[in-house]
Amino acid sequence: MSKQRTLSIIKPDAVRKNVIGKIINRFEEAGLYIVAAKFKKLSRHEAENFYYIHKDRSFFKELVDFMVSGPSFIQVLEGDDAVQKNRNIMGNTDPKKADVGTIRADFADSIDANAVHGSDSLDNASKEISFFFSEIEICSKEYD
Repeated sequence: MSKQRTLSIIKPDAVRKNVIGKIINRFEEAGLYIVAAKFKKLSRHEAENFYYIHKDRSFFKELVDFMVSGPSFIQVLEGDDAVQKNRNIMGNTDPKKADVGTIRADFADSIDANAVHGSDSLDNASKEISFFFSEIEICSKEYD
């Protein structure tokens, strides 16, 4: 297994439900470590730039509107195979299709308000992490 970093965002819907701690607990129980974190309300400009890859898709405006609707908890997770492990913990983007016990099955309301975001590849994780965090803000977890 390889040590990796991935970006995780606890989205405004989950923040409003006051389940940040419950979601973080899932990451920690799976052996992922939070090595950087911030509580932030995204500006429209930030949300549009972060989700730029989706700019031509029909849901782009609604996604941006949702992401600026309230604060998010943004974090860098580190651990063995962090990208895939985080994706497994999150579950399917559509909470109706997500496996029982995943974050989206337990905390998301819809495919649009789906509680969390996680990087989908190592390459995207690197880009997404640098969008929100400078290297000096990240405290690496030392492994035994």
